[in-house]
Amino acid sequence: MKVLANDGISESGKKELEKAGFEVMSIRVAQEQLIPYINDNKVTILLVRSATQVTKEVVDKCPSLKIIGRGGVGMDNIEVEYAKSKGLHVINTPAASSSSVAELVFAHLFSGVRFLHDANRNMPLEGDSNFSKLKKAYSNGIELRNKTIGIIGFGRIGIETAKIALGLGMKVLFVDPKLDKATVTISFFDHRSMSFDLDGTTLEHLLKESDFISLHVPAQKSYLIGEKEFEMMKNGVGIVNAARGGVLDEVALVNALESRKVSFAGLDVFESEPMPEIRILMHPDISLTPHIGAATSEAQDRIGQELATQIIALYN
Repeated sequence: MKVLANDGISESGKKELEKAGFEVMSIRVAQEQLIPYINDNKVTILLVRSATQVTKEVVDKCPSLKIIGRGGVGMDNIEVEYAKSKGLHVINTPAASSSSVAELVFAHLFSGVRFLHDANRNMPLEGDSNFSKLKKAYSNGIELRNKTIGIIGFGRIGIETAKIALGLGMKVLFVDPKLDKATVTISFFDHRSMSFDLDGTTLEHLLKESDFISLHVPAQKSYLIGEKEFEMMKNGVGIVNAARGGVLDEVALVNALESRKVSFAGLDVFESEPMPEIRILMHPDISLTPHIGAATSEAQDRIGQELATQIIALYN
């Protein structure tokens, strides 16, 4: 049984599969060569992340495939329902990277409230010649404690984001079409824990009341946050999108930044990914990362192990 981990797999996941008798090929096959490679090598399991597209053509022209696995949450790069209709198993790892994405959200939030994204651009250029000017420019930051964060989408990642926010002393608002109430339990290093009961709210209320907003929704057919939604927000709000490109209207975002309706944004995903717009990349009030929400060593280990466990269970 051959496994092609086309976008890579952690060493721990690879070892677990090999121990169970699978042959794991962890190489990168170009999209245009994917079908002949799978057929030539009689690959039965294809594992991907976000780079490889598993199209209807791949499903139709690769009869040896039995399982398609996505290392991560979203599966918009896989024709999931079509593959299932052809008898293939489609699996993913929804829990493995939740805390990694949530921590990146707060990396962007801390960066925004203390101007780190801009200071790190300007200090190498002017730190020796205009130190006092830069110190004055970056001296009116704010704290996250006692502020309100609105979390749009309260699945696993949204809940992990809420845990960090509550730990910092923030008030949490959330909206989710599937949830009216939620209990968030924070576990500490000494095995103690504390639970918080939260009530969901409406999107309009969340937009009006939040000091910071974090998006945690799947890919959408249209913008979830556009010009109308920005108008509802508090003046000086900060917003982070570590969900999917196309959830947030980037043109409307830039306009809101220019008018100071939005004080800063943090983006890990982009509408025109993998070639974000220059206007986004060069904006001084946007903290930027190249879609690395799940890219921690710990998350990669959990993803590999979770995929291996599911594959082994399917074959057993």
